[in-house]
Amino acid sequence: MPISTIPDMSDFRVRKISHIDAELTVPGDKSISHRAVLMASLSNGPCLLRGFLPSEDCLCTVEAMRTLGVEIETLDQTTLRVHGRKKQFDPPKGPIDCGNSGTLMRLLSGVLAAQPFESRLIGDPSLSTRPMKRIITPLQRMGADITAEGENHSPPLVIRGGQLEPLHYESPVASAQVKSAILFAGLQTRGRTTVVEPVRSRDHTERMFDYFLVRTTTNFPKAAPGHPRPSGPIEIIIHGEQTPESRDFQIPGDISSAAFWLVAAAANPESQVLVRHVGLNDTRTGILGILLRMGAQTHESVTNLDQVERMGSIRIGGAALRGTVIAGEEIPNVIDEIPVLAVAGALAEGVTVIKDARELRVKETDRIAAVAENLRAMGVEVVEYPDGMEIHGGARLKGARLKSFGDHRIAMAFAVAGLFASGETIIEDVDCVETSYPGFADHLRLIQSGKRERIKLAALTAELLPPSEESNL
Repeated sequence: MPISTIPDMSDFRVRKISHIDAELTVPGDKSISHRAVLMASLSNGPCLLRGFLPSEDCLCTVEAMRTLGVEIETLDQTTLRVHGRKKQFDPPKGPIDCGNSGTLMRLLSGVLAAQPFESRLIGDPSLSTRPMKRIITPLQRMGADITAEGENHSPPLVIRGGQLEPLHYESPVASAQVKSAILFAGLQTRGRTTVVEPVRSRDHTERMFDYFLVRTTTNFPKAAPGHPRPSGPIEIIIHGEQTPESRDFQIPGDISSAAFWLVAAAANPESQVLVRHVGLNDTRTGILGILLRMGAQTHESVTNLDQVERMGSIRIGGAALRGTVIAGEEIPNVIDEIPVLAVAGALAEGVTVIKDARELRVKETDRIAAVAENLRAMGVEVVEYPDGMEIHGGARLKGARLKSFGDHRIAMAFAVAGLFASGETIIEDVDCVETSYPGFADHLRLIQSGKRERIKLAALTAELLPPSEESNL
């Protein structure tokens, strides 16, 4: 259900503000919410999930598992009790609708590949154009019978599940979704399944397996002499025939949602933002290193070192940003933040280059083309490349009427751009924002109010609360 308190909002209308001075929390992490529901459903008993993101994407995951016979109680809008089925599900009575969620379709394919029945996974028009061969190929090598009914190996997917064989798979791409699909399938095999990634991608799935007491092993490359950080292929191993133990789980706030406000504060020397209770997994905090490199003041404080997913606070102080290069091994861990980092590049002095990001071409939309088109409409010089773009910063942004392209991250990134543009910026067709950030419209409204306030998503509406002891940034 729509969560914004502003009814029937199909456009964002944004005007320039002088500064941002705010403290806020963001909704639960989307990647972790998907995985938590899947893992709890596979477990051997009831699991309480707190901090769940009740966005359209994640609610599709809940409904998908209910279709497979999993009992899921909604205790409140961000708390679920999932009754695990010990890896044994019921045949669905009809197609399983994955909505707009590529994460759900790819991960669920790994789960269903080992189930002894036929499933058909469908999605909305956007998802129905997205490539699925990257998960079809390894799952077929494990023995799964998977057919893509769309053009170029796109959905719908028909999966006739059954007994799978373990696999050693060297993935050509660093993709958390590909890795996770294989690991979920490997959980249900007899033997040891190994995924080798060219570089490290998000590790939420591996962490969650460990938390639910499923034995996995991760082998990192050795650091080269003089280079403290290892670089190169990562090997993840899972031993099959294990059943996750039911456990309660706390989902942290989504740093990809926080990214919009982090960039908004970082690009304004008069601004500061504190984001609390946000996930600080080190495969997700690449945006902080990039903003630091661009000149922003950044600080993170971890509050739960003993948990599977680190959580804490991020403080950002604004500065006159300078251009940078975003490329190579850091790309997989900032892939969702690149649209708003491109906005940061437009607001910085000098040139920002984004490369090695061809993956952006096959997201909810072609994000490289969408970002380039919208930046140009705001007066920014952009050179587009097959795997990225070159952004010439320093020009004053001008308000414009922009498309969201039906992509939530494009819509939110250019709402941030509008906070720096002369005149009014209108972003069309923003209903897509509900797929990842319920309440964004409320937070945008409060940010534009210009007041010092702590913004918290409580009962899925923005509430004003008194500043905490951390407010003195």
